[in-house]
Amino acid sequence: MPSHAARRLRTPRTLTPRVKVWLEAEGRYAFGFGLAQILEALDRAGSIKQAAADVGKSYRHVWARIKQAERVLGRQLVAARVGGRGTRRSSLTPEARRLVHDFLAFRARVTGLLSEEFDRHFA
Repeated sequence: MPSHAARRLRTPRTLTPRVKVWLEAEGRYAFGFGLAQILEALDRAGSIKQAAADVGKSYRHVWARIKQAERVLGRQLVAARVGGRGTRRSSLTPEARRLVHDFLAFRARVTGLLSEEFDRHFA
């Protein structure tokens, strides 16, 4: 009777390609999918606090990620108003909106190419 290890080796496993895409500036992490999700949530909610809740992160974490990206990129991503009335106190800068859009399109293209190449080599 074959051993458990031998039986396990005979069971073919389905392979799935994975790739993580991010942008760096001068060798430092600048922007990735997680930050794009945060900024999209902020754009919808108009509030850093609500965006943090929407993505399941703390306000402090979200604010720190935004500020770190702004420092590395050397540009403002979020315009925030302190106090005031209403709930829409924060908004993306036009440059941040373009960055999110372009990054997500780029990431989708890379993922599509990965899938095509995987199918070509492993089908």
